[in-house]
Amino acid sequence: MEDQGISHRTVEVNDGISIHVAEKGEGPAVLLLHGFPELWYSWRHQILGLADRGYRALAPDLRGYGDSSAPPSVASYSAFHIVGDLVALLDALAVPQVFLVGHDWGALVAWYMCLFRPDRVKALVNLSIALVPFIPRNPAGKLVDYFRSLYGDDYYICRFQEPGASEAYIDRLGTESFLRAVFASRNPAPFLMPKEAFVPLDRQIPLPDWLSEEDISYFTSKFEKSGFTGPVNYYRCMDLNWELGAPWCGVKIQVPTKFIVGDLDLAYHYPGIQDYLHRGGFKQDVPMLEEVVVMEGVAHFINQEKAHEITDHIYHFIRKF
Repeated sequence: MEDQGISHRTVEVNDGISIHVAEKGEGPAVLLLHGFPELWYSWRHQILGLADRGYRALAPDLRGYGDSSAPPSVASYSAFHIVGDLVALLDALAVPQVFLVGHDWGALVAWYMCLFRPDRVKALVNLSIALVPFIPRNPAGKLVDYFRSLYGDDYYICRFQEPGASEAYIDRLGTESFLRAVFASRNPAPFLMPKEAFVPLDRQIPLPDWLSEEDISYFTSKFEKSGFTGPVNYYRCMDLNWELGAPWCGVKIQVPTKFIVGDLDLAYHYPGIQDYLHRGGFKQDVPMLEEVVVMEGVAHFINQEKAHEITDHIYHFIRKF
């Protein structure tokens, strides 16, 4: 993908952390938060589309990813650190409020930002469930234990907890093969990583039609440089976030919200999730929820697979505010 007028800068935020951000356009700011294993580049289509419609699109590499800083300690990836980076980024760019859009882990970070700093968010569009929709803190049990009870130790979230093990696993597969396998997956069944059942993957895994060889080369080049420890540390902070989130137990998300998910997204098939989304539970936790959209035949990487449709959804929602 050619640059097409997207500019890049590095902003110093908190405690020596540098955040790389891609941006284009003028007007009200839209902050686009990527997931795992992604980069600012996952929003390449939305950056162009929103800029063309009169918005200033901002897409950072989150802490630990791409050209942003990647501190080594697991505890440096708590929700407080990540949201702190974003608030400092907005301050540095002199942006008092944003329209917030998140996907996968970026969606989870967006929920946290709406909890901690709703004053900085005009409205929210969250894509894909991943670890969410907004799953309120359950004081009875931590998230990793919950997923282990559902799917066992081989479930990727559980496997990611052991320091170094996931990085070694991905290294054996090869960065490009791992990314190809993840992006090409359309199986909504639980994603398992058997510890002893490593089988080398064919490096020529066919790409989905929404991802080009140029695209996968860009992702690969960045992850080969920065590695996966930072990204996987988000998962290793899940229980820490649960502990730190105690003061917000029972707090509602008080931000106008639209939620979009594909029906082939693996987490759309977590036990109880569809009832939660469609039978009132979600609306109770997010009282200003305006719409839930389920896109048929669409898998997890929804903002890339259905790029133009997602840009339209974002635009038609945020234009109201």
